[in-house]
Amino acid sequence: MKPYELIGSAGCGSAIVEMALVLANVPHTLTDVPYLKPGPERDRLLRLNPLGQVPTLVLPDGEVMTESAAMILHLNDVAPQAGLAPPADKPERARFLNLLIRLVGAIYPTFTYGDDPPQWTTAGAPADLLRERVHTRRAELWQELERQAGAPHMLGRRFSALDLYITVM
Repeated sequence: MKPYELIGSAGCGSAIVEMALVLANVPHTLTDVPYLKPGPERDRLLRLNPLGQVPTLVLPDGEVMTESAAMILHLNDVAPQAGLAPPADKPERARFLNLLIRLVGAIYPTFTYGDDPPQWTTAGAPADLLRERVHTRRAELWQELERQAGAPHMLGRRFSALDLYITVM
């Protein structure tokens, strides 16, 4: 069987999916792409993922996945023994899904917008103000997440992919 291909770039969250692939013991290759640098690697990434984002996961059958949460849920289906997510019939599954989507939908974007504000503002706009507001919002979101955190893992005694996100983010 052809291995999965994880296309990533240092500092861009692909480590989350890389760790999940290892924990799931899924054969894979890693392709490091300087995703903002023009050239043939970026051109290939854009053909696979028109948003030009990493991580991008190419499945053995050629299907392309572009969202880390979808990748995690897929890998959990492929290798449930890895424990990336609670089984659907377990009570902590709903909490896992809620926190996973909160991490990728609310907290993760604060890195996108807060780390390089000029990319998201118009010329002359106060980028420092945007950075400050996004960082303040990120801190509020983290505090809320911390109030819900179990110990020693996000779900308490049970490890899940949430712990991978927290480690990297």
